[in-house]
Amino acid sequence: MRVGGVIAFLAIGALTACGAPQADQDPYNPAYQGVETHLLDGDLVNFRVAMKGARASRDVDAYAECAAAQYALIRGYGFARHVRTNVYEEGGLWRGDAVYTISAALPRGLKTIDAEVTAMACAENGIPMV
Repeated sequence: MRVGGVIAFLAIGALTACGAPQADQDPYNPAYQGVETHLLDGDLVNFRVAMKGARASRDVDAYAECAAAQYALIRGYGFARHVRTNVYEEGGLWRGDAVYTISAALPRGLKTIDAEVTAMACAENGIPMV
């Protein structure tokens, strides 16, 4: 293909992309239904979250993570480590059941969060916290 042909091909592709919005580009309008926290044992905390309008389980995970970050800060801790999250959806209502450990020092493990940084990101993204 010649250079002119490549440019024409790219221009047609760009114009096609400017067409009608795709179904997966619908606006994201979550409705956060609240957070319940339960101290399980010492530094182990259970977060139960509910929301409508989630695109996938990752949105519910993010909501629970925001709750964990704020909870850690409220308790005077700087970090949290994700233990597990179970997510399910029924009739448009998404629920998450997450467990985190909270700690003053960076915990061992791969799924750790800096509570202050995470809480700031949650606020910027409009995700409510505890």
